[in-house]
Formats: sequence, C-alpha cells, structure tokens
Amino acid sequence: MQDEELAEIIRNLRTLGGDVSDVEVKKSQHELPKTVRETLSAFANTGGGVLILGLDETRGFAPTGVHDALKLSNDLASLCSTDMEPALRPLIHVHDFEGVKLVVAEIPELDPAQRPCFYRGAGMTKGSFVRVGDGDRRLSSYEVQIMLSSRGQPREDEQSVPGTGLDLLDPAMLEAFIARIRTSRPYAFKDLDRDALLRRARLLVTGPDGADSLSLAALIALGSYPQEHFPQLMISFVHYPPPTGDASAAGTRFLDNVTIEGPIPVMVRDALAAVRRNMSRRAVIGGAGRQDVWEYPETALREATVNALVHRDLSSAARGTQIQIEMYPDKLTIRSPGGLFGPVTIDNLTEEGISSTRNATLMRILEDVPIPGETRTVCENRGSGIRAMVAALRAAGMSPPQFDDRISSFTVTIPNHALLSEKTVRWIESLGERGLTDSQCIALAMLRDGEILDNRSYRSTAGVDSRVATAELQDLVARELVLQTGTRRWARYELSQRLRGRTSAGTSASTRADRRPQLLDALGDETLSRAELARRTGLTDQTVRRWLSIMREEGTVELVGSSPRSSTARYRQTRQGSLFPPADPQ
Repeated sequence: MQDEELAEIIRNLRTLGGDVSDVEVKKSQHELPKTVRETLSAFANTGGGVLILGLDETRGFAPTGVHDALKLSNDLASLCSTDMEPALRPLIHVHDFEGVKLVVAEIPELDPAQRPCFYRGAGMTKGSFVRVGDGDRRLSSYEVQIMLSSRGQPREDEQSVPGTGLDLLDPAMLEAFIARIRTSRPYAFKDLDRDALLRRARLLVTGPDGADSLSLAALIALGSYPQEHFPQLMISFVHYPPPTGDASAAGTRFLDNVTIEGPIPVMVRDALAAVRRNMSRRAVIGGAGRQDVWEYPETALREATVNALVHRDLSSAARGTQIQIEMYPDKLTIRSPGGLFGPVTIDNLTEEGISSTRNATLMRILEDVPIPGETRTVCENRGSGIRAMVAALRAAGMSPPQFDDRISSFTVTIPNHALLSEKTVRWIESLGERGLTDSQCIALAMLRDGEILDNRSYRSTAGVDSRVATAELQDLVARELVLQTGTRRWARYELSQRLRGRTSAGTSASTRADRRPQLLDALGDETLSRAELARRTGLTDQTVRRWLSIMREEGTVELVGSSPRSSTARYRQTRQGSLFPPADPQ
C-alpha cells in the first residue's frame, strides 16, 4: 500500500466518523490488543481488509503512532503465522503519517475451501469470526458447519431417507421425469432399464443398513408429500399490512398467511400464485408510453423462489428451518437457510460464468422436472438465475435486488419501487445528456433517491462486469453528473453538487454544463496537457478528457504529438476554436 492510498483511507474514515467493513483501526501504541485475533479471523473469513495500528478512533482517528514499529510488525506477523489456523500471510508495512509511524497490514481473504480461519487458542467454534458492519462477530457452531461444507461438495441431497420407496413419489411426475431424461440425456440413460436409471439418477440409493430407499433429493423433487418426513422443508408466505391504515387499526396482523407444501415444482407454482394474488399493478413509462404491469416481474419472482428452494442448506441442522417469503408494502423478501456456497460471493453473484451448486444431485433432477402447468423445467443449472432476476427488474425500471449473505441464511430483497417513473424520466431528460446507457439512467435514478453507489453496487444494478461498471461510472463523472470520492476499492459515487438542488423534474432549462469556452480560454495561444488544463480550470481529469475528445471531433482543438491516452499528450486551439464564443465571466 502506498502512503497516498493510506492517507486517502484515513480521510474517508474521518469523513464517515467510524470504521468501515474492510478497515479496522486500533490504538495499539505498545503491544497488540487481544481483539486483533478476532479482526484477523473476521477479515480472512469476510472478504479481506486493512488493519491500521496507531490511530485513535475515539479522538477522530488522531494519529497516536506506535512505540516500536518493527517489534509490533514482527509480533503481528508471528501471530498471523503461528496462532491463526490456517496461517495468514498479510502484507505488513510501516508508514509515516502526520509525524508518527503506523503499522498497516493488508489481510487477504481466504479461499472458501480454507475457511473458517480461527484463533488456535480458542478453537474453531469459539475462535472463528466474521465482519459485520464495522465490527467482528463470533460465528455460531452452525455457521462454522456451513463454512466447512464449502470445502467440498455437500452430499446431503444424496442421503437415503429410511423407510421410503417409489410409492411415495408422484406417479405422473416420476413417469414424466423418466421419459424426459431418456431423451435429454440419452448417452447416460437411454439404454438403461428402469431400476438402473433410477439408481444412476440417484433417486434410489442404498442406505447404511443396506436397504434401498429414496434419496432426499428424490423425495423433495418428486414426492407426493415430502413434508410427511420433513415438515419444515416448505415455504411460509406472509403478506404484512402497511404500518398504518385500516388493516393495522383493526388489529389484522397479516393480509395473507399461507403454508406452501408439496414437492419443489409444486411449491414453485403455489408460491408464485400466492405472490400474484397479493400483488397490485403499477404504471411504467417506456418508449411506447404508459403501461400497467404487476408490481414484481414474473421472471424475478420465479428465479428468486427457485434459487431459494434449490440452493437451501439441506443438512440436518437446517431441516427445521423453512423458506420464508414476506411481502411488505415497500418490498418483497425471500429468505432461505444456508448462505452462498463455494466461490460465489455477493461481489460476483451477478457476473457471467460464476456458478456453484450446493445440492448438485437435486439440481440435476430438477433440470428435467417441469413446473406443473408449464413446459419449462424448474431450473436450468446454467448459473443464469440471478442475472435473469436482475435483468427482469432492470427491464421493468425497478430498483435492483438487494442480497444479504449471513452465512447461515441468504436473503433476496426486491424493493417495490419503480426507479424510472414518469417524473424521474422527465428529470433525466431535463439533464440534456445524450448517449446515456440504460444502466446509467437507473444509477442516476438511484442517486437521485439519495443512495450512494460503488463499483460493486453498480455491477449489481447494471448486471455488468467490473470493467464496464468502471467505464460507465467514469463517464458519469466526466459529464459532471456524478461526484467521485475516494479511489480504487474505496471509490464512492454520489449525485454531483450542481444536480442536488435540481432533483425535481419540473426544473426548467438543462443543467448540462458546456466546458468548451472555459477550456478554450485556458488554452489561449498555448499548447497544454490535460493535467495543465485541469489545474487552470479546476475541472476533473475525466471532465477535461471528455470535452477535449468532443472538441477534437468538432475541430476546435487539435492533438499535438502523442496519443490522446498518453499523459504527455498536449492540445492547442485551431483557427475554428479561436472563433468560439468566449466563456461567461464567473
């Protein structure tokens, strides 16, 4: 880490007034505090982070420094390598900051196959922590179990259910599955007899007692009534009334309260039906004008429900927990037991090619089981469900889904909020900016509502990779629509100062700033670089770069020498540029 980057981190902490999820500071003038062990474990288990020793948070992150930086660095390195399991190898450096020395350690995130990281002296259960907000929280024994399961492929869905047989499966669904699997996967199943097919598909398995029985996957995918054996492997749907109004005044706790049972295909159908009958319609403004649509897009609901059912934790510790769908006036939440599995994280959840399946056998079965009344199967097993959900909400002009991975549970929240309402569309049009992408418009709408974005949340919103997200965010900064604070991983974006007072669609006149006169005045008869123009005008480098590109196409400035991408590139006015109207006096 460079000194400039450390200074920027501390500026951010002072601005925010507290620690953040990936930065922890400790006073630690003479020795390592015991809580360092908890922070090391938490960072290693939760995305990595930066530990800064020698700052006092209670005094506004004032630099107190460390007494013996070399000794403290060595003590920290020794603690990481000998007291933590698995051993950690952080980058530890001593920095000079505001007249004192700070010890800064960059703690790497552990691969899921190595988690949990814990303090050996306390043991795995008591010594394992995760980062929650700006603090460290000890993992429960169940959460430790969930992390351990990510070290390999869980097999709970292949476990036998003693005392069960083919008579407990829905006959029509079973025959449809057999017929479909012979056609869809002929190499593996076409020439097998019925008994061999059921064994290869892992519907029938041999239990510890040597007897044949149904696998858990077979029972919950094709069973007539799986809840006879596992009562909580179901869905509870609750529709809550508004916090105020006639329903709550009358003492009504729920507008609807349904227990959804049956095999997974039936639960998908019935869960969607329960949500539909509790939805209302809203207006969406698009290129074709006003259109009335349901509050939540069908695709988003289906993908969120299927993901919850297929990827839930099926271990014995979680079989007493149901999937919960809760509808509120302002949102819909779907919560399932068991957090994200394998290499999938909140950061890469919407990226193409990222997929991991906790219940691989269950997933393979459901690839060939249709939802009752439909031709489509329950799932595709292509890792595209989350992206389809995001795309459906984006197409409907709604806020993107919010994901919360708590290790022991995973929650999808779909806000009941039309980002691109008629009023918002008018406001974006009033900005006078051409060439904005759909995702940039949605980002502007979110910022207009007071949200602050970073690269990760923009990726989630737009369904794009990090490279595209960075380019589109930098374009918004260059247009002076968005203000960037911080750099690299700490970059945050909010609505620019000149737009904050113009969030009303009724504001007349474009808020677009024309920087051509200002740049031409700064150039005069000289030949200047982008950096020199930025200093003279007070504009950001992104804004100067954008307007120079526009002016080169117009012919009012010309490039001298290097490529425009080079920091040494220089510009000068053309004869056409000298005829341009002068800048307004400031």
